[in-house]
Amino acid sequence: MNRQEEFEQAVTKVLELIGEDPQREGLIKTPSRVAKAFDFLTEGYRQDPKEILSQALFTTSNDEMVLVRDIEFYSMCEHHILPIIGRAHVAYIPDGKVVGLSKIPRIVNVFARRLQIQEQMTEQIADAISDTINPKGVAVVLHARHMCMEMRGVEKINSTTVSSALRGLFKSDERTRNEFYNLINTPTPSNF
Repeated sequence: MNRQEEFEQAVTKVLELIGEDPQREGLIKTPSRVAKAFDFLTEGYRQDPKEILSQALFTTSNDEMVLVRDIEFYSMCEHHILPIIGRAHVAYIPDGKVVGLSKIPRIVNVFARRLQIQEQMTEQIADAISDTINPKGVAVVLHARHMCMEMRGVEKINSTTVSSALRGLFKSDERTRNEFYNLINTPTPSNF
């Protein structure tokens, strides 16, 4: 039995345990759909962030902040396997190397597509960039809504969790840190 078939059997069992009929018309293909969805939603386990970043490193004389903000991400909490929906802001200060801009959202997705807690994901993104690019500093801020808080438990709809990870100059230099926070809090122009 392959991985897909095992997963489908497990989903079929879950459907039975919640009182559903897996042979009902609307559920016949559900185990296969769920297996494929989870394969996509957890593809981060099969990706190496250092390899992704290393594929697009370029020499530069730039030593000013590079910021990619408002990166949408979708993850699942490791405690309830319910969605986490958020935005990431990622900045670094080059020290002889820059990375292709598209790699930053890809790194966010690598860690988002694993079962997560937001605090850990924030640290993982910062560490992957810091360890691979060796910049003068890295800053990561995540804003997210957690369906485990909104759909169950305390049921606090629209509550947002903010987490940050600061490395190098972002941690040691107040001006650099303030510049980063000012940039991520400046509204995006309406013509974007």
